[in-house]
Amino acid sequence: MINELLGISAIYFLTLVLALPLGHYLARVFKGEKNLLDFLQPVENGIFRLSGIDARREMSWQQHLVALLTINLVWFLLAMLVLSTQGSLPLNPDQNPSMSPDLAFNTAISFLVNCNLQHYSGESGLSYLSQLVVITFLQFVSAATGIAAAVVVFNALQTRATDKLGNFYNYFLKSLTRLLLPGSLLVALLLAFNGTPMTLQGKQELVTLQGDSVAVSRGPVAAMVAIKELGTNGGGFYGANSAHPLENPNYLTNAVENIALVIIPMAMVFALGFYLNRRKLALMIFGVMTVGFVVLLAPTVYYELQGNPAISHLGVNQELGALEGKEMRFGAAASAYWSITNTVISCGSVNSMHDSFMPLSGLTQMLGMMTNAFYGGCGVGLLNFFAYLIIAVFIAGLMVGRTPELLGKKIEAREMKIAILVTLLHPLLILAGTALTAHLYASNPQEYAGWLANPGYHGFSEMLYEFTSASANNGSGFEGLGDNTPWWNISTGVVLLLSRFLPIIGPVAIAGLLARKKYVPESAGTLPADTATFGVMVMAVIVIIAALAFFPALALGPLAEHFSLY
Repeated sequence: MINELLGISAIYFLTLVLALPLGHYLARVFKGEKNLLDFLQPVENGIFRLSGIDARREMSWQQHLVALLTINLVWFLLAMLVLSTQGSLPLNPDQNPSMSPDLAFNTAISFLVNCNLQHYSGESGLSYLSQLVVITFLQFVSAATGIAAAVVVFNALQTRATDKLGNFYNYFLKSLTRLLLPGSLLVALLLAFNGTPMTLQGKQELVTLQGDSVAVSRGPVAAMVAIKELGTNGGGFYGANSAHPLENPNYLTNAVENIALVIIPMAMVFALGFYLNRRKLALMIFGVMTVGFVVLLAPTVYYELQGNPAISHLGVNQELGALEGKEMRFGAAASAYWSITNTVISCGSVNSMHDSFMPLSGLTQMLGMMTNAFYGGCGVGLLNFFAYLIIAVFIAGLMVGRTPELLGKKIEAREMKIAILVTLLHPLLILAGTALTAHLYASNPQEYAGWLANPGYHGFSEMLYEFTSASANNGSGFEGLGDNTPWWNISTGVVLLLSRFLPIIGPVAIAGLLARKKYVPESAGTLPADTATFGVMVMAVIVIIAALAFFPALALGPLAEHFSLY
């Protein structure tokens, strides 16, 4: 047990050690200062010339959003076309069929919005062409989209009063060329040299030790897995995701993949501090996020190492912890650690089956997605936290009788309304979707019998988890749920769209409104936003909103299951 705890501690601290210089590097990249990869500038300029884009033209926040939404629409149409016709297209050695319209709709949206909620089994549901030009491509551009949107907010928080917030295409392309592509290449090489396949050949026939002949799926796995982690995407090349021995062969690759999925969200927090020259603010944000992460991680690791009491009553020794649904090569602690990093990061990759975790572990996994503010995804994690920050500034200002200000910019009614709408949208989508689905199931359980393998408390948790994962742009799931049906594909697809773009539009709009305001120098009457006291205030806002919104639903699912088990 000690070795397992030391292992996950080492993974976290190595991630932190790498994230700090990466944050400094990203700040230099987006500020246009000299950096290690400046030799790529001619390539970037060539791409801009071919595209007819003037990367030096600064854009307003409205122009940023128009560019972001327009290019995402083009990608969605391309993805739908390929997924709906993949059975007739090349690079399909295993002859996988085309997707049904509702499944193609869900898959295209899911990867477009950086969620990667998979209602299909990876190796049998997609051709190699779809894996490359839809899945892998969207994993790159969706991550870059989130990072570019975060940089727009960075610009708005500077002291100048302006409506010009940089160029979306410049930030987007640099996110790809200076970060995601080189980072993915490094991760892919580490995976390939440890046994992860990287080929365009079809299934390979093998004979097992028992003498059985099996066909093992392979393909361009290493490249896809690298960006799924680094871009906080999460979709698995294989149905078993990173629990598959070819997608995640050993403890080293497990550590590499876990570091990859956390490092950019961490680094973006530090990049904010370097970009604005407000390191204390970045430390406050990082501190709040880290406290939230640890509060969710600690009980998960504890309960998974303790084992299942129902099995203990049978006289079975569980000194290695609750291993149902977990890989022996990782163990209970590393599986628990991954389950929390991927749910707070909004990266739905898994190295174990969340459906088999202890009830309170399932609760902490859902809380990580419900709060949706502890580290978060590439760029969008900071955007979600930004909404909580605006609310905390406003409430704290009212409490102490000061005009609410954030970094010298006054927070007024418009900014507060947008922040509240963005914050309340998340529980609305989760709870309304779960309630409607539970009503459909209860009204005709025979017709929808294929939905739930575990009716009762756990079945409710499965439905709640699915909508939570969709709304948080996460992508993991409780796999006891039969989700490849028209209802699940369409309902979660709608949730995916709303929960991705409205939480981007809202913070960018707030940023645009703040950027136009005159900077007011800090004085003795200013409420500082970079102190530990204010960090406690932000945490209180997050906890209160999450607790009030989600506790009743959690009481019906994982909490009820926990007390019935013990």
